Amino acid sequence: MAKESAPKVLTIDPAAAEMIKFAEEQGYSTAFSRVQKLAACPIGESGACCSICDMGPCRLVPTKANPDPVGICGATRATVAARNMARHIAAGAAAHSDHGRDMAFTLLGIATGEAQGYEVRDPAKLRAIAPYFGIKVEGKDLLKLAGEVAAAALAEFGNQKGELKYLSRAPKKRQEIWRRLRLVPRGIDREVVDILHRTHTGDDQDAEHILLGSLRCALSDGWGGSMIATDISDVMFGTPSPLVTQANLGVLKDDEVNVVVHGHEPTLSQMIVRVAMEPELIEYAKSKGAKGINLAGICCTANEVLMRQGIPSAGNDLSQEMAILTGAVEAMIVDVQCIMQSLASLSAKFHTKLITTSPKVKISGATHIEFDEHHALDIARQIVRLAVDNYPNRQATRIPQYTADLVPGFSHEYIRYMLGGTYRGSFRPLNDAVMAGRLRGVAGVVGCNNPRVTHDQGHNYIVKEFLKNDVLVVQTGCGAIANAKYGLLMGEAALEYAGPGLREVCEAIGIPPVLHMGSCVDNTRILTVLTEMATEGGLGDDISDIPGVGIAPEWMSEKALSIGAYFAASGAYVLFGVNSPVENSEEVTRIMSEGWEKIVGGKMEFVPDPEEIVRRSLAHIDAKRAALKLPAYDPSKWGKSGDSRMAELLKLHAEQRQRALYGAPVPAE
Repeated sequence: MAKESAPKVLTIDPAAAEMIKFAEEQGYSTAFSRVQKLAACPIGESGACCSICDMGPCRLVPTKANPDPVGICGATRATVAARNMARHIAAGAAAHSDHGRDMAFTLLGIATGEAQGYEVRDPAKLRAIAPYFGIKVEGKDLLKLAGEVAAAALAEFGNQKGELKYLSRAPKKRQEIWRRLRLVPRGIDREVVDILHRTHTGDDQDAEHILLGSLRCALSDGWGGSMIATDISDVMFGTPSPLVTQANLGVLKDDEVNVVVHGHEPTLSQMIVRVAMEPELIEYAKSKGAKGINLAGICCTANEVLMRQGIPSAGNDLSQEMAILTGAVEAMIVDVQCIMQSLASLSAKFHTKLITTSPKVKISGATHIEFDEHHALDIARQIVRLAVDNYPNRQATRIPQYTADLVPGFSHEYIRYMLGGTYRGSFRPLNDAVMAGRLRGVAGVVGCNNPRVTHDQGHNYIVKEFLKNDVLVVQTGCGAIANAKYGLLMGEAALEYAGPGLREVCEAIGIPPVLHMGSCVDNTRILTVLTEMATEGGLGDDISDIPGVGIAPEWMSEKALSIGAYFAASGAYVLFGVNSPVENSEEVTRIMSEGWEKIVGGKMEFVPDPEEIVRRSLAHIDAKRAALKLPAYDPSKWGKSGDSRMAELLKLHAEQRQRALYGAPVPAE
């Protein structure tokens, strides 16, 4: 199925559909209406446009007269596509890694007593990560240790030589591959600069070499900046564990002050959660006529407070304008990444205050209240009070009454605990389930939404197909929120959607068939799970041996490409939906697929058709099973144990008793 410039069906989310219809009736512009008018540039979307110098932009579109065009400087289509891809990956790595830098600075502020309102919430996690930085734990008080870890984390950004410390967490075989290929990142910032330098005009002009550099840059994100962000967030705000909350626009309240946090960094949103529960502010809200203060999230900030405090999610990336359209949002507070500029003009048509808070991000027309962790509580109170003051300005509201329960918060620590038990966490039961064939394999389905394909449809279709085929799914970011809206992140989903083997596993452990593992920066948790599976034994000794895949069905962000690249460099097969940004170059397409697979064991492919994504994924999982000499997938062997079998026995015994009471013959079991 080729990518549509504008899909015929805009969304499968009934809440979003309701708001889209309202926007159309009122003439309000949204991403869903703009995508109808703005066709994707066919030259740029296929990687055929080079704009890195002022001799261009050069459009390298093959024609009959010129079947293999080159740029004014002589750059080939492969060079141009590789440069474009490398720059996307560098930008994505910079964004996620900068998130990690900010987390480290806040932890340093805790250590020095300068970060107002913050504390070390998970001392055990702090002690667990310190040795990775070469820091001794014994005999140190918590604040001293926090300061040393923060300083060591910050040093990872500026390293000029050597290796990133967190690379030691990868399987030993994987580390050897990286060293042999000279893919080991030296410093996080250095690798981003390296890509920007080598892709400047007149520099690196070998597509394979450019793309190898992009893998090293991506690794500095996945095993560097992003992993640091996840770990330090857990230290400061608590390592997630499962809880029950809700998702979709119906979580907004008609009679309360609605404050929506949107973006990616948890430093401010955690403080907003804290102050919104203060009795003084709740009483202040009541003095304005509201019954209280209701918090909700959008995008990955939603995931941060969802998995730790149970704050409900109003939706994923393409829900941000929909929330404003309800007329019920007093303030939308944004920090960084995936924030549409259209929010400012749309908010102006309602009473909503759009508040930018990051020193990196301003939006014309928005109110800017710059966040500073040294005064975090004071700033959070100022923002929430501004939202409360705005409540009397509310006009008519139209909140779609759609919500679904979900169970988020499956950190890799909790997965290890739930599989192994209180005293000894272990991934052995998960490996055993794959080895026996109860689980055909595992899949990470992650990433953004993109209005050029039907909102949520790719995430939902692919995950349901995986569940039906006994593939355990983990999700992060907007993909996790997508399927939360349709009930797939609840235990009951196993009864309705899972194949017999996966259902048995879910029944035995007590988990949903789709595990929510956090925000998009938390894809590093998936790296940790894959590493633990590889080192546990029975599924090879490297990530590339595991019967698993990674999917980004509706990607749109440069961060998604960085994530895909660091998973591929770690040995995973990664598939992207929507379109291929390197389609114009068969050479680059081959390098990222067959070429990468030969040297690092992982690969990246771009496949617009969700059905083809599923087909390739299952074929890859089965091939990995065969390589490990595991039994071929056979769902007929399972489904007769656990709760499902107990239900059958209870029903059978009830029938036997009834027949016995009436004198009828009792059938043999």
